[in-house]
Amino acid sequence: MLKRLRRLVTPNAVEQRSIQLAGKPVTYTLKRSNKRRSIGLRIDDNGLTVNVPLRASEKWLHSVLQEKAGWVVEKLENWQSKKPAPQQWVEGEPILFRGETFTLRIVPSLFDGPPQLHGTHLVTHLSATDNQAVIEKIIMQWYRREALQLFTECVAHFAPLLNVTPREIKLSAARTQWGSCTTRGTVRLNWQLIKMPLHLIDYVVVHELAHLVEMNHSAAFWRVVETVCPDYAKLRAELRKWSPMAGE
Repeated sequence: MLKRLRRLVTPNAVEQRSIQLAGKPVTYTLKRSNKRRSIGLRIDDNGLTVNVPLRASEKWLHSVLQEKAGWVVEKLENWQSKKPAPQQWVEGEPILFRGETFTLRIVPSLFDGPPQLHGTHLVTHLSATDNQAVIEKIIMQWYRREALQLFTECVAHFAPLLNVTPREIKLSAARTQWGSCTTRGTVRLNWQLIKMPLHLIDYVVVHELAHLVEMNHSAAFWRVVETVCPDYAKLRAELRKWSPMAGE
């Protein structure tokens, strides 16, 4: 009976919490794991995440957060100041596409039409020119259509160079990953890559295809990547400046 009760009171693995740190309200994600032996704090595009051992006490957690309060608040303020403003789907808004910035033009029309690039503009013909939800839906469909077409072309180019044959190419909308690859040969690529310059898209495609040779990030894996991307270290560093959350 005692063992059963212990299972029933197991803490939630993931919780959303709030706390006052250095006189300011802070929300954070608490993650518990039986693999951890210490408390770790991370600030990224999802805000503050606190990783703790499964049975960490509230007293221990509170003391660590208060000890790091100044650091947490400073980092969160810096993160907030650099966080891109939410995308607005209105006339004149900048639209990222393949490393370039285009200006959104909304043209009144009796019927909705697919967006088209004309010079430095992305032109969209719409019947509801002031409905941002409709505009967003149409442009998202365009983004995903262009992404799948380009990613398929990139895979067709690089797969023979790596001597691999992926089973399927899919789009993903992961919040923290640019791509993934399964042992069954399914390659998933984040649709937001279509906003990036082509050389970074190529690198992510090569990275995921290389996992069909080495399903890890060992030295052997990087040697596979290097056969097609000799400057992969430079590309990795450039990729870190981008975020899957950009523009959302």
